[in-house]
Order: sequence, then C-alpha cells, then structure tokens
Amino acid sequence: MSKEHYHLLLADDDEDDCLFFKEALDEIAISNVLLMVHDGVQLMDYLKNNIVNLPDVVFLDLNMPRKNGLECLDEIKNDEKLKNLPIIIFSTSLDNEIVNRLYQQGASYYIRKPGEFSKLKSVINKALTIASENNFTQPERANFVLQP
Repeated sequence: MSKEHYHLLLADDDEDDCLFFKEALDEIAISNVLLMVHDGVQLMDYLKNNIVNLPDVVFLDLNMPRKNGLECLDEIKNDEKLKNLPIIIFSTSLDNEIVNRLYQQGASYYIRKPGEFSKLKSVINKALTIASENNFTQPERANFVLQP
C-alpha cells in the first residue's frame, strides 16, 4: 500500500500528545491528512459511520475514557467491514503481556510514545514507511514493537 498521501486517524485522549503527534507529522516528508478523536466511543462511531471512506491507518492509544484501546481493537478486528484496517498502537506503557495480547488481536505495530519530539518524528516516519512497504501486514512478533 505504498502511497504518496495518507489519511490518518489518531485516537488519543491526551491533548498534548495529539498536538505533538500533529506537529511531528507536519515535519516528516510523508504527505498526510490527520483526523483526531479523543476516546474509544468517538473512534468506533467515526469508523462505523465512514465505512466507505476509512482512514489508511489508525494510531490507537490504549488508555482512553469510555472505551479503551484494547476494547476498540477487539471490536475493529471482529467487525467484517473493519477487520482489515491497519491499527498501530501508540501508547505510553510497554507491558509485555499487553503487547503480546495486542499482537494476538491483530494490531499491525506497537509504538511506545517517546518523550522527545525528534524521536516521535522518527518513529512515526518509520512506522508509516515500514508498514506501507509491508502493505500494513502484521510482522513477525520480534518486529512488532517499533523503536525510534
């Protein structure tokens, strides 16, 4: 799915993280349009109401109000119309048990939110580049967690 322009959806309740993510996207060489939602209910409503115009990739935070990222991922992967949507987990935690569960549930990649802006730019660029080269298919487990 190597493309010249990406439609991205970020699901994250932290306004600062959303702002940093947008700023990082603005500074990388990959053309994109970013839409943001701030909880899992908004995410699922958006996806179900835009089946014919789904984003190319969803960056999904795990710790959100109303419906968390694990619940959203499960719902997406069990919906015939949404199950092939690439989901890149974007979270502050890096609990190996949770990461294994996300891998088993079909997430495309896992990114631990870096604290430094330069690393954030690097890992977002890396995620979009590597994922698109692999047509957003899930890698082997050893390559599931992306580092800046």
